[in-house]
Amino acid sequence: MGDPQVLRGYCLLLPDPVVPHLNALPAAGQAAFLADLARLGQALFEVVRPVRVNYALFGNVEPARHGHAIPRYADEPDALRAAQPWAYDWAAAPRFDAVRDGPLLRQIRARLEAPRNR
Repeated sequence: MGDPQVLRGYCLLLPDPVVPHLNALPAAGQAAFLADLARLGQALFEVVRPVRVNYALFGNVEPARHGHAIPRYADEPDALRAAQPWAYDWAAAPRFDAVRDGPLLRQIRARLEAPRNR
């Protein structure tokens, strides 16, 4: 899970293997990474019930491929609801807390580990 939890359920997909950017992987690795990011987003839809999930791949600050899955909610403040997630004050957001966020983390993990319907 992301730290801070600027929006409840914000998660990162970390690289394995570590490469500098998506295009440093062969096509099959690119497809697998993006499919994993979509699976993470689907788990968020099922667990935290957002209106949508925003996805982002940057790498400008951390030069290792990673993805962001950011749930968006109907009850966000009007000024931020349609803005990109970096419009929030990330420094003021609650830090990840294992006690508070642990149950949510376990729910997301269980959803990701559940057999997939194909």
